[in-house]
Amino acid sequence: MAIPLLIAVAAFGIDLIVQTDTEKIKAVIYAASKAIEKENPNAIEVLLSADYHDTSHKTKQALMGYCGAILSEPLVEKNITRIASLEISPDRLTATAIVNIRILFDKRSFVYQDYKQIMFTKMRLNLQKEKNDKWLIRQAELLEIDMQPVSWNDIKQINW
Repeated sequence: MAIPLLIAVAAFGIDLIVQTDTEKIKAVIYAASKAIEKENPNAIEVLLSADYHDTSHKTKQALMGYCGAILSEPLVEKNITRIASLEISPDRLTATAIVNIRILFDKRSFVYQDYKQIMFTKMRLNLQKEKNDKWLIRQAELLEIDMQPVSWNDIKQINW
């Protein structure tokens, strides 16, 4: 009777230690959301691949410069993140996620004071598996803000 119990406990323990690609990808997405919430560019940087690029930021360093500037003052109180879809390529080396984020702005932020308290965003994240079996964000594109189509370039035109 002890052996089946021991096997069940061992299986449960192994399941907690070994993460699937889906679990690893979700962990990266939620960690990125939490890093933005904590206004921590360093925590964001470690989640981005070396060859990160998007339609507005041609390099990882360009995005990090933007993050450093925008996150230098209070901005986000809380992010509520939901992964709407997640597709992993057949070769299991890349993935695409559509992510919905409800951003509650910090009461001290310029956005809260001058524009709005809550913003709904939709993003597409492209991720890649690194040689060390770690998933990183290769590209992040804004798709919508408050159910209106938007891009990084639209955001850059706003006079924050």
